[in-house]
Amino acid sequence: MKAACTLALVFAFPSTAAFSDEKKPRTLDIHWIDTEGGAATLIVTPLGESILADTGNPGERDAGRIARTAKAAGVERIDHVITTHWHLDHVGGLEKLAELVPLGAFYDHGVPEPLSQDVRPQDLASYRRVTKGKTRVLQPGDEIALKSAPGLPPLKLRIVAGDGLVAGEPKHQIERPCEKGHTAKPIDTSDNAKSLAFVLSFGEFDFFDGGDLTWNVEHKLACPKNIAGTVDVYQTDHHGLDQSNNPALIEALSPTVAIMNNGARKGGEAGTCAALRRFVKPEAVFQVHRSVRIDPKLNAAPENVANDEEACSGHGLLLSVEPDGKAYTVHVPSKGTKRRYESKK
Repeated sequence: MKAACTLALVFAFPSTAAFSDEKKPRTLDIHWIDTEGGAATLIVTPLGESILADTGNPGERDAGRIARTAKAAGVERIDHVITTHWHLDHVGGLEKLAELVPLGAFYDHGVPEPLSQDVRPQDLASYRRVTKGKTRVLQPGDEIALKSAPGLPPLKLRIVAGDGLVAGEPKHQIERPCEKGHTAKPIDTSDNAKSLAFVLSFGEFDFFDGGDLTWNVEHKLACPKNIAGTVDVYQTDHHGLDQSNNPALIEALSPTVAIMNNGARKGGEAGTCAALRRFVKPEAVFQVHRSVRIDPKLNAAPENVANDEEACSGHGLLLSVEPDGKAYTVHVPSKGTKRRYESKK
């Protein structure tokens, strides 16, 4: 269901390009842009290099919000654009965004052959118009090379899942035997299960983004080996839907903070909210939207939710990692909330 938000406010988030003193060490910033149940996560490194994971829905709204957030962060060009999978709410905003912001390199998990019923040919055609066929297909184990600032911790972005496989898994293997604590769900033949998943590391800080990965592939990331390792911040898979967010994965990742990029009526389901509370302290769970479809008590604390109403202003969330990578702060600008955490390692 399409929500009723029409106005997007831009916050002058602290950004990598916002410091007047060029010698001052800069933060690593992660912006969760409100695409109302879609996905658009903008990462800006200490050197101002930018990575956008997914581009939200088609039309003016989501592309405009991404462009305005990028501008407020001092980003004039998005250097790397990752499309985690081919669903409309993750790739639909790309063509309009390309009219608003110069785009650099493009990455995806490859075009499935034959196309599954949930992948629309027109979305692939739009993607090809923008990329002109110049894309890099990422596979589990691959990395996207990022520039590291002298004197600051190294940056690393590694792919841990893609095309239904996890790092170290033989190509075309559908399932891997591991029954420990696992109740499997029916094999997901949609493109969600083929989502790219990555871990971004900056010194002692680690962030996991799994696109719309679903239950059984998530389990392969956790068992028999913890492929992704432990992380500081977990972006909930699939907007917080219950067909994803396998507790086995959440337990393996052992995140300090969980960020849910849900919409008012999409994602943020009861099972996911309950699973998060098993492994993450309630004050460390953040949501882009208050979910109106569940018991209000299952939502994150009001001060940790960027948008309370369906007729919202499109507020986002921001996380800033300190230059040494040893601590980070989650900002909810619409509520004035700031919570600081220490990195794990």
